Amino acid sequence: MARVGKRTGRNFGFGRQLSYAGPQALKDLFGDGHFATVKAHSDRWQAFVHWCRSDEGPRVNDARQIDRKILMRYAVHVREQVDQGNVGIATAQNRLSSVNRTMAALRGDQYVKIPSPSKALGLQRSGVRSEVPQGQDRAQVRLIAQALSERQQSRVSAIVLLARETGMRLREAILADLARLQREAQRLGKINIQDGTKGGRSGASAPRWITVTDQVRDALDWASANSPNGSRNLLAPDESYKDFMQAVVRPARDILHEHGLKGFHELRAAYACERYEQLTGFPAPVNGGRVHREDRALDQRARKQISHELGHNRIDVVSTYIGGQL
Repeated sequence: MARVGKRTGRNFGFGRQLSYAGPQALKDLFGDGHFATVKAHSDRWQAFVHWCRSDEGPRVNDARQIDRKILMRYAVHVREQVDQGNVGIATAQNRLSSVNRTMAALRGDQYVKIPSPSKALGLQRSGVRSEVPQGQDRAQVRLIAQALSERQQSRVSAIVLLARETGMRLREAILADLARLQREAQRLGKINIQDGTKGGRSGASAPRWITVTDQVRDALDWASANSPNGSRNLLAPDESYKDFMQAVVRPARDILHEHGLKGFHELRAAYACERYEQLTGFPAPVNGGRVHREDRALDQRARKQISHELGHNRIDVVSTYIGGQL
């Protein structure tokens, strides 16, 4: 059992700190299984805790003090984050859903919750991309990477290039074992993305092989050149992932925005669109292609391959990158 005190105690007996109590309650709820689910809910819960402790939040550190009014205030805050372009609709809804799940785990009931995350946000989640991804133009990406380097953000410029050329997620690019990838590129002509992958999928259990091109080699060379001494990835030996995100990546987002890039995820979508055209010979649906309507079999084969390369292994998710109804 994860509970450390009586249910009537602070944070319903799961600890003195709200940040600690939420994950403990989730572990108690899920037992020893569902590691990825617990981690995802816990990560989103921390965003809620950060808001609770902030000046714009209620300044509480005890879940017993959290009522529906506070949760609805948080929903308004998250909606503002969407409006400002800081988070996507899907991320926003997931954050509210995780707060609901964690509160239920803490309380042991569902009396205090956001009734409907989607209605609370007033936004409709769409699983099909309708906007052309930014970052498809390599000249623009190179300019962004150059601008980052000129402002002493060479490690972030490496992330930009890795995301665009390999489809890596932000976390994957940061934690990639660059020495291993360099060896694979030289010996095999392909690389296996397995560090920092989502949901605990890693290694031989879920290989994600990406064909090495000149652009991939250049991205790996640049990342390796900017890897701190004594490290195999983009983190310094004494640097945590969280610290790197807060102190390095977060300030760099302003530079991305200055150059017309909303975020790193756009580069992943740009990679997917390029791969679709390579695999089918036609533009991705979001770029005006119609092969998804004219040759469904070809379209489905391409989507299956792209879903594998992006680490989803769910063909329906590909629409959020390349557009087009399945």
